[in-house]
Amino acid sequence: MTDSIATTPLTSWHRAAGATMSPFAGFDMPIHYGSIVTEHNACRNAATLFDVSHMGRIRFDGDRSAELLDRLLTRRVSDLAPGGIRYSLMCNEEGGILDDVLVYHIEKPSGGRFHMLVVNASNRQKIIEWLTPRMAEYPDVICTDRTELTSMIALQGPLAMATVEGLFKHPADKLGYYHSYVTEQFNKPVIVSRTGYTGEDGLELITRADEAARIWENLMLAGRKHGIQAAGLGCRDTLRLEAGMPLYGHELSESIDPISAGLGFACNFKDRTFIGSEALAKIKAAPPQSVRVGIRVEGVRPAREGCQILDANEQNIGAITSGTVSPTLQYPIAMGYVAAEHSQIGSPLTIDIRGKRAAATVAALPFYKRNR
Repeated sequence: MTDSIATTPLTSWHRAAGATMSPFAGFDMPIHYGSIVTEHNACRNAATLFDVSHMGRIRFDGDRSAELLDRLLTRRVSDLAPGGIRYSLMCNEEGGILDDVLVYHIEKPSGGRFHMLVVNASNRQKIIEWLTPRMAEYPDVICTDRTELTSMIALQGPLAMATVEGLFKHPADKLGYYHSYVTEQFNKPVIVSRTGYTGEDGLELITRADEAARIWENLMLAGRKHGIQAAGLGCRDTLRLEAGMPLYGHELSESIDPISAGLGFACNFKDRTFIGSEALAKIKAAPPQSVRVGIRVEGVRPAREGCQILDANEQNIGAITSGTVSPTLQYPIAMGYVAAEHSQIGSPLTIDIRGKRAAATVAALPFYKRNR
């Protein structure tokens, strides 16, 4: 990719729809189409459509692709059945998080299989460069960056499944969570997965780049009776924060390990080794120093990233990594890292918000959980 701003296959649609656009991870992306809160509420109550084509999509072909990914990822891949998806992490040798990813095991209608990683847009080039020397031991595995050849669309909300009724050759309503399949939408192939980043039910679709606009329009048309709205990255952030989902560059980085981040469930140590496993095993065995927590802030002012967290003696015990006023809950919420002894739910905190003190409390994550 060049240093110039990139576009997605749907950029023209966003501009025609009046979206407020802004550079994000090298792409010109829609932030909102009028109101972040309105789009947030549409996702919680009806259905929303997100362009997430900026996310990286890296494909692995070859009989040893699972073996390779087993070595690279904190989550076991060798036993991932066709159609399965797992949340995982890539770590450096010291246990720092290079990225958090979704790993897919996809089976084509022809019976052929391949693996795919969906990586954060801001980390795509870094991950590709990190992968390159580690592919040398697996010359029979072919790794291809499919990001610019494809598009990715997220349909999220309680009416998402009703929206796609009748749209695919094979119905999606029987698809289990964190599962995928390859089907067709008007005779064009599409990978459909029951995944998302909003805390709501929904699907993510991977299509050929030249088919994206048509599929987007079909989804908007099918969802009209369900109150569907196009939504931008602004409410995607407030939705994921309510759902307690970490974001790379905020809650996750190369200086943060999965154990401190509360992602130990995504590290499989038994009967395997992976890059960073030795360091992470030592971290796991030791008492935690810093822990990711949810925080409810009193008053009306949100605590933004970088705000210092203080104890009763005005001593610095951590920092906010993400914060907003929750559109669903109607009060300020945040995530951050605090010293382990202050991480118990209900522990009192003080937040320094631009020189003014705000009372806060450690809260359970997620802040919001949908009714299933």
